[in-house]
Amino acid sequence: MACGTVERVIHVNLSRLRRTLLAASIAAAVAVPMTGAARPAAVPAPISATAAPPRMATPAALAARYTAVRGDILAAERMATGHGHRWRAAVLRAMAAPARRLLSFDGRDGGRAVEVFGDLAAAERIAVLVPGGDTHLDKYGLLRGGALRLHQALGDRAAVIAWLGYRTPNTVSLAALTADRADEAAPALRAFVRELTVLKPAARISLVCHSYGSVVCGRAAPGLDVADIVLIGSPGITADDVGGLRTPATVWAGRGSRDWVAHVPHTRLRLPFVTVGFGTDPISVSFGARIFAAGDGGHSDYFKAGSPSLVNIARIVSGQPPAETRRVL
Repeated sequence: MACGTVERVIHVNLSRLRRTLLAASIAAAVAVPMTGAARPAAVPAPISATAAPPRMATPAALAARYTAVRGDILAAERMATGHGHRWRAAVLRAMAAPARRLLSFDGRDGGRAVEVFGDLAAAERIAVLVPGGDTHLDKYGLLRGGALRLHQALGDRAAVIAWLGYRTPNTVSLAALTADRADEAAPALRAFVRELTVLKPAARISLVCHSYGSVVCGRAAPGLDVADIVLIGSPGITADDVGGLRTPATVWAGRGSRDWVAHVPHTRLRLPFVTVGFGTDPISVSFGARIFAAGDGGHSDYFKAGSPSLVNIARIVSGQPPAETRRVL
C-alpha cells in the first residue's frame, strides 16, 4: 500500500474514533437521570440585596461589603431551613461565619459566590480561581479547599478569589460537552475582572482555570487585562491556538499524568443542533501555551498541598518561572 494511502486510512480511522468517543460521551450524558442534577438548583433562595460592585478596596470599605453579603447569605440560610433543605442550610451557616470574606452571593439556581482568601486591600498578587463542572453551593467545600491551599502557597501580599460566578454543568452531561455554559459565563467573568482591575489597578492579576473553567476562561479571554491565564486539567478551550484567544496575557497549561481529561477527544464536532467538544489540546505543541510540570496527580489533585502543580501555579501567579517546565512531544 502506498504511503499516501496509509496516511489517509490512518486519518479516517482516527476521525472515526474521535466521533465514536464523542457519540459515546453524548449517549452517557443523556442517559444520566436528571433528578439528581437538578437538586442543587431546586433549593429556593431570596434575591440578594447586595448587587453593585464595591467601589473601593480599602479595609473599611471591604469590611462593610463582607458584612452586607453576610446578610444575604443568612437570608438564604433561613429560606433553605424553612423549606427543609438542611444540607444547604448548614453550608450557608458556615459560609456566613464572621471570618469569611465574600464579595458577592446569590443562592438561587444552584448558587453563585465570590469569596476572598487573604487580605484583598493589601494584596499585590491576585489569583482568580475559575472552577469546573459540578461546582455549586452544595459542593462548595471543594472549591474553597483549593483556594485556601493556593493562598497558603502564595503567602503574604497575595489574595485568591474563588469565582463561582456561573451555572456550572454537571460533569457527566451534554452541557459539559458544549461551550454553551461557558458562553453564558464569559460576560460575567469579564465584568468581574474589569471591576477587580478598578479596585486594584496596581495588582498583578492571574486567572487559574480548572477543567470546564478553562473553557470559560477561553471564551472570556479576548481583551482581559490579566498577566497570566493558567489552564489546568483542560479539555480544550475552543481556540485552535494561543493566538486565537486574542489576549496579551501569558498562557500556561499543565496536566497531571493521571488526569482522565487526557483521554477526551480534542476536536469539535458540529451536529445539526449543537457543537460538541472543545478543540485543540492546550498542552500540545501546536497550541503554543507555556507548559509547566503538574506532577502525577489526577483531575482533582492540582491544588493538593505540596504538589508540583500547586507549587508551579503559585510561582506563575507570583510572576516567577515554574520550578520545572517540560515540552510536550
